[in-house]
Formats: sequence, structure tokens, C-alpha cells
Amino acid sequence: MTPDESLNVFGQPLIVCGADPVTGWYRNGKCDTCAEDTGSHTVCAVMTEEFLAFSKYVGNDLSTPRPEYGFAGLKAGDHWCLCAARWAQAAAEGCAPQVLLAATHQRALEVCDFETLKQHAVDI
Repeated sequence: MTPDESLNVFGQPLIVCGADPVTGWYRNGKCDTCAEDTGSHTVCAVMTEEFLAFSKYVGNDLSTPRPEYGFAGLKAGDHWCLCAARWAQAAAEGCAPQVLLAATHQRALEVCDFETLKQHAVDI
């Protein structure tokens, strides 16, 4: 798995999204990606109860602990590298979580509208 260049939506070096819990396709805390990351886990999002409920409703339960995978489950306030398509879907439904643009990989722009991402940004 050869990683894509580690750049954010501004074309600058990608910063860490979350270390507790450790997030990212590579579990390095960053929303780095590669060709094998078919879900494009590239949007650094700040979890909310509303989004976690939405995600569970549409079939991706991120809040329930899965100790067999070393996953404690997410809670509101956690930072997590979300699939770009899931974030875009949540935005269309009016329940997208806020994002950290400096920690969102530039590949998210293949799926997510930059203006919509900016509307949800906590770091601009």
C-alpha cells in the first residue's frame, strides 16, 4: 500500500486528526489514504451525538465498542477520519459533523464540495 502524498485540502502538509482514539486508514492519527482505501477515509470530523446516531442508522455503528478489534467506540467530541462519501451524505441530510480542514486529506475533494466543507470547518 503506497500512501498518497500527505496533503490537506489547502495543499499543505496534513496535520494529525486524532490520537485518542487513534484514527486514520493507517492508524497513524492522520487522514492519510492510498488506492486501497476504497472508502476514502479522508475527512477529519469532530463526532457529535447526532452524527453518530445517523451513522448507526445508515449501517455504520461507530459508537458501540468492539473490543475484539481494539475499538472502544466513538463519542461526541472524538476526532475521526470519516469516509468522504459518508460525510457528504450526512451533509446532504443536514447532520454532518464539523471538520478540521487542516487535517482533511485533499482526496476528500474528489467526493466532498469544498464550500460545504468550509461551512462545517472549525479551523478557519
